Amino acid sequence: MRLGCFINLGTFINTCSPIFIGVNVFGWRGRLLRINLSSKKVTTTAIDSEVLQKFLGGRGLAAYLLWKELEPGTPPLSPSNKLIISSGPLTGLPLPSSGKLVAASKSPLTGGYGDGNVGTKAAVHLRKCGYDALIIEGSAEKPTLILVEDDKVELVNADHLWGLTAWETELRIGKEYGSDMSVLSIGPAGENLVKFSTIISEFGRSGGRPGIGAVMGSKKVKAIAIRGTKDVPIHSPNEFKNAVEEAYEHIKRDANYEFWIRQGTMSTILWANENSCLPTRNFREGIFEEASKISGDAMELIKVRQKGCPYCEIPCGNIVRYGVNGTSNESELDYENVAMLGSNIGLGDLHKVSDLNLMADLYGLDTISLGNVLAFTAELSESRLIDERVEWGDYRKFKELIEDITYRRGLGDVLAEGVRYASSKIGGNSANFAMHVKGLEISAYDCHAAPGMALAYSTSPIGAHHKDAWFIATEIKLGRLQYSKEKIERLVWMQNVRGGLFESLTTCRFPWLETSLSLDAYLKFLKLATGVNYSWDDIHLIANRIYTLIRTFWIREYLADGIKWSSSMDMPPKRWFEEPLSKGPLAGNKLSIDGYRKMLSWYYEMRGWDEDGIPKKSTIIKLGLSDITPKLDIYASLKE
Repeated sequence: MRLGCFINLGTFINTCSPIFIGVNVFGWRGRLLRINLSSKKVTTTAIDSEVLQKFLGGRGLAAYLLWKELEPGTPPLSPSNKLIISSGPLTGLPLPSSGKLVAASKSPLTGGYGDGNVGTKAAVHLRKCGYDALIIEGSAEKPTLILVEDDKVELVNADHLWGLTAWETELRIGKEYGSDMSVLSIGPAGENLVKFSTIISEFGRSGGRPGIGAVMGSKKVKAIAIRGTKDVPIHSPNEFKNAVEEAYEHIKRDANYEFWIRQGTMSTILWANENSCLPTRNFREGIFEEASKISGDAMELIKVRQKGCPYCEIPCGNIVRYGVNGTSNESELDYENVAMLGSNIGLGDLHKVSDLNLMADLYGLDTISLGNVLAFTAELSESRLIDERVEWGDYRKFKELIEDITYRRGLGDVLAEGVRYASSKIGGNSANFAMHVKGLEISAYDCHAAPGMALAYSTSPIGAHHKDAWFIATEIKLGRLQYSKEKIERLVWMQNVRGGLFESLTTCRFPWLETSLSLDAYLKFLKLATGVNYSWDDIHLIANRIYTLIRTFWIREYLADGIKWSSSMDMPPKRWFEEPLSKGPLAGNKLSIDGYRKMLSWYYEMRGWDEDGIPKKSTIIKLGLSDITPKLDIYASLKE
C-alpha cells in the first residue's frame, strides 16, 4: 500500500516503505480539540498522522483515544471519563450520506466500550472547524453549553436550558445563536443519568445507545453547538467531484430507489413478520398478529415528509402526522423504533407507537432499550414479580412508565438502569427474560431461529446491536437453522465492512445496502480525498485492529472491576435457548447451545482470539497494537 501526503512519522503495519511524504494533510484535519470542564482549559493538539492512517477515524479513532487516555476502572459517570466526538476522513465531504459522527465513551450501561453514530450537520461543522475529534473531560460545576465556532471555543452557562427537552433546547439555541448553529443535546433523561439516554440532534436524530447521553449529563453539558466555515482540503478535487456525481446518479437509477423513498426501513416490519423474526412481547415470538397496523404500508397513510442526514440522497427518516386522544403531532419513524415500541410491547396502533417514539426523542431516551425495558416490565407484571399492573399494549401505562424512567420516580428509578440491573434487583426468574448482551438491550430481531444473528448481537463491539452486522437477511439465504462456518466467515466480513469501514470513514451504509452502490466506490472516495491508496486487505486489517482493540478495552475494564473475562460474555439470552417459538412456520424452534458454541469458537479463531474470546498476544502483535497496549502484558488474561 502506497501512502502519501504526510510527514514521515513512522511505518505502517505490514509495510516496509515510508508512508508519509510531504506536509499537507488531505481528508483528515489532523487536529484534536480538548475541553476540560473542571479546569475550563481548552487546547488544540495535532493527531499523529500514523494514528489516523491506522484507525481511519470515527469509531477507530475514538477507540484508540479511549484506550490511550482512560485510566482502567474509571467510573463511567465520574469526571475522569471521557466523552469523544469523532469524525472520519470522508465525514462532511459532499458525497452520499457523509453527514455522520461518532459519540463514544466508557458506557454507564455496560461498563465496556460504548458508541453510536448520529446523522447531523454537526458532523459537517466539526470538520469545517478544522477538527477530526473533540474530547470532553472533567465536569462542569453548573449546566454548560459548549460553543465551537471555527477556532473559537466558549463555555456558556446553561442554567436556562437545564430541564428542557432536547427539542426545546435546540430551538432555544437556534434563537440565541442562529439557526445555522448545529446542536448536539441531551434531554431530561440524560440530565437524570438514565443509563440508556442518548445524544439528540436535529429534532429526532439519536445516537449513543449505551448511555452516552448520561455521560454528557454527568459532565453537566446540556448541549454542544458547532458552526464551522473552513474548507476541508481533499487530494484530488476534480476527480473526487466526478466520482461523487457518478455515485449519486447510480443511487437514483437503482431499482429499489423509489420504494426506499416511500418506506425506508419501515418495509422491514412485514418482512420480519413473514420471516418469524419480528420481536413480539419481549422476544417471546417472531410473529405479531397486528403487524399490518404498524407496517410501512400503514406508515405511508400518515406520512407527511421525510428527512435525511447531510448529503443524503436516500433519506430514511419518515415523518408522520399522528393523532391520539384528540391531539396531533409529528414523529420520525424507522423500523427499529416501531418494532421495539410496537410489536415488542404488544402495541398495534401506529399513532400510539408514534407518540411513544416522540416522547423518547424529546426526553433523549434510546428507543431500542426503552422498548426492551417496557416489555420487560410488562412481563414482570405478568409474572407477579412487581406490584404494578402493566398489560401488553397498555399505551397509557407505558406513557406513565416513560415519564417515571426519565425522572427516576418509583419503579422507573430501577428501570432507568436497564434490564440487566433491574433483573438483578428484582430477582425471581427475571434474568431469564432480561433481553440483553453485556448489559445492552437487544435490537429488533428475534433470534430463536437465527443463530448467526444471535452471534452478531453477542459479538457486537458495544453489546447487542444490529448496526455492525444486519445478518438476518444473509442467514435466511444460507439456511436459518444451519450452524456453519460459512456463516461465521460472512459475519466477520460483514462486521469489518459495516462496523469497521463505515463506522470509521464515517459515512452511512445505506447507499451500499439499499441502492447497491459499490463498496469499491468508498475506497475510491477515500483515495481521492486523502491521497491514500487502501486495498481491501488494508481495510480488513484496520477493521480487525479496531475490533481487537475494543475487545481488549472491555477485558481491561472488566478486570479492573474484578470480573474475569470468559466466553460467557458472548452468550445471548437464555430465552432463545430454552423457550421455543410457539407460532408460525418456525414454531418449535429454539437455538442449539452446542451449535451456537461451535459457531462462537469459529468466530474467535477467525479473529485471532483464544477460547475465552481474549485476543492472543500474537494477534496483538500482528495487528500493530503492541506499541499502544503495553499494559496488556500485565494481565494474565492475555494468552498465546
